[in-house]
Amino acid sequence: MTAPLLSVRNLSVRYPIHSAFLRRVVQEIRAAEAISFDVPPAGVVGLVGESGSGKSSVGKALLRLAPVSEGEISWEGKALQNLSEEDFRPFRRQLQIVFQDPGASLNPRLSLGELIGEALVIHFPRLAASERRDRCAALFRKVGLDPAWLDRYPHELSGGQRQRVALARALAVEPRFIVLDEAVSALDVSVQAGILNLLADLREELGVAYLFISHDLAVVDHFCDEVLVMKAGRLVERGHPDQILREPKDAYTRALVGAVPRLPGGG
Repeated sequence: MTAPLLSVRNLSVRYPIHSAFLRRVVQEIRAAEAISFDVPPAGVVGLVGESGSGKSSVGKALLRLAPVSEGEISWEGKALQNLSEEDFRPFRRQLQIVFQDPGASLNPRLSLGELIGEALVIHFPRLAASERRDRCAALFRKVGLDPAWLDRYPHELSGGQRQRVALARALAVEPRFIVLDEAVSALDVSVQAGILNLLADLREELGVAYLFISHDLAVVDHFCDEVLVMKAGRLVERGHPDQILREPKDAYTRALVGAVPRLPGGG
């Protein structure tokens, strides 16, 4: 069997609540507890559950955007969770994230070319300005955008176009793994389909692996190799999409599947 690209074992994410007067932790919000899963090279693992189930906290913890309270995160066998920021920096190129709302994650004061280019400045400092511009143009073409738009600003684009910019920014540093945190849930159905097809093409062309966080089971069924179901911070079921969505074993999973709208007369 192929060794996993990313391996997560007993991951717990807890957010401390500090006393305003004593400046000490007085309580913890337990967002995720004892989460374990593997992501194979070029694989797509879906993480589903209702709002507040802890899905996004798990995804953010993989990139050190949320606290890892317990457990281990390994990248090709290398433990990441205890690395210093300096030691972790080389891995930031390998692990990227695309958030649900590109309007909030893209700096409105920067042009689209500057948004993509700043990642290149950080991770490829030897590139000349002209080379950065050429790379940004190539990335725009790859995600289906016109390179002539590099001088535009985020507010000039539609939601779907902004999400393509966010994806181009993630791809700029040549990652091997991307967390897609509800990355298509706010888009129109037709735009969703275009983004999903693009993600599938990039997976085939570049070998990118994804953690696909979503509450849309129909999209998960179409896109993922394995599905993990979260409830109140814990995994309650996992398996192939066919098994999870057509023969769910856990009562919570059955409730999620039963809540998917169906057309009259449909299956």
